[in-house]
Amino acid sequence: MKVTPADRTRKITYAIRDVVVEAQKLEKQGKKIIYLNVGDPLKYDFETPKHMVEAVSRSWKESSSYADSLGLLEARQAVAREAKRLGIPGVTEEDVVMTSGGSEGISMAIGALINKGENILLPKPGYPLYNAVVNYLDGEINEYELEEENEWQPDIEKMKKKINSKTRAIVIISPNNPTGAVYTKETIMKIIALAREHNLVIFSDETYDKLIFDDNFKFHAAGSLAGDVPVVTFNTLSKNYLCPGWRVGWLFFSGPMEKFSEYAEAVKQLARARLSISHPMQFAVKPALEGPQDHLKGLVAKLKARRDITYKRLNEIPGISCAKPRGSFYAFPKIELPIESDKKFVLDLLREEGVLFVFGSGFGQKEGTNHFRVVFAASEEALKEGYNRLERFIKKRF
Repeated sequence: MKVTPADRTRKITYAIRDVVVEAQKLEKQGKKIIYLNVGDPLKYDFETPKHMVEAVSRSWKESSSYADSLGLLEARQAVAREAKRLGIPGVTEEDVVMTSGGSEGISMAIGALINKGENILLPKPGYPLYNAVVNYLDGEINEYELEEENEWQPDIEKMKKKINSKTRAIVIISPNNPTGAVYTKETIMKIIALAREHNLVIFSDETYDKLIFDDNFKFHAAGSLAGDVPVVTFNTLSKNYLCPGWRVGWLFFSGPMEKFSEYAEAVKQLARARLSISHPMQFAVKPALEGPQDHLKGLVAKLKARRDITYKRLNEIPGISCAKPRGSFYAFPKIELPIESDKKFVLDLLREEGVLFVFGSGFGQKEGTNHFRVVFAASEEALKEGYNRLERFIKKRF
C-alpha cells in the first residue's frame, strides 16, 4: 500500500531552504556558489561571543538531564529582566517560556490560539513560518500588505478591513524579515489600537531588535506600548548573539493577564508536552543578555556598511529597485523586468552566475510585483561580486 501524506502538509513550503537543493546540485557539478540566501551569520565572518561559549562549556556537569519544561530558571529570570529593560512592565519568570529557537515559540503560540478556520493577520511580505503553521493547523491565511513605497510600513486602514469575526491575533515582525523594515512607534501604536478595538492578541516577533542601523528608525517593543492589550513577544539568541545552531529562544506574555491567563497556561501545557529544550545551551542566556555586549557594536557597524553597499549597488542595477533596510540583515529588492516569475529569475541566476537569493513569492508580495530576498550578512567582497554577477546576468538577458 502506498503511504500518502496528510492533506495539511501539502501547503507547507519553505522557500529559504528549498532553493538550497538546486544550489547543492550545482556544487556537486563543480560550480562555486555565492550564498546570499540563509539568515545565518555564522555562515559568514561572525563568531559567537566567547563568554557565552564558556558558559555553556561550564554547564555540562549539571545539564545532561532534562531541563525544566518552561526553561532554566536563571534564563527565564534573565529574560524577564530584559523585558523590564525594554520598558515592558510586569513580566516575571512565570510569564516566560524558553523555546527551541524562535520558531518553536511561534508554533506553540499559534497552536494554542487558533481553531480550524480561524485566522491571524500576517504581514505580507513576512517570515514564511507563520503561514506554514497556520496552514498546518487548518487555519485561514489572512495577510496585510506592507507598503514598499512607505519604508515597508503597513497601511493601517487596509489592515483594518482584513479583520473579520474569525481573526484572533495580529503578527508584527519588526525589524522585519524579509524587508529589513523597522515599524515606527506610530505604526505600532495604531496596530495596538486595532487589537484593542477588536479584542485581538498581538504576536510581536522581535528577533532582530538589537540590529538597527539608523537613528530615525528606533526599535520599539510592542509590549512597552500596549498597556491593556495582550502581547506575546518572541525573541532568540540566534541573531543578536550569533548562535542560531544552539536553538535557544523564548516567548513571554505581557499586558492584562486576567484576559489571557487561560491561553498562557495552554501554551505552557504545550511546552510541558515537548518535555524541554536543550538544557546546556540555556546557560548562555543570562551571560548573553546581562554580560558583555561588546560584539553588538562591531556587528551592527559591519552590517550597516554591508547594508549601504547593498542599497547602493542594487539601485544602480537597471531593472532593480530596493527600499532601504533599517534593521536585521535582509533586503527585499523589486524586479522591474519582463520576467516569467521571480522563482525562475532566481533559479536562472543561480544556474548561470552561481549567486543564490530567495525568490520573493516565498515570503508573499503584492499582486503583480516580483522580488527576491538578499542576506547582506556576507562579506563585502562576496556582496560586491554577487551584485556584479546579478548586473551581468540582467544585462545579458534583458
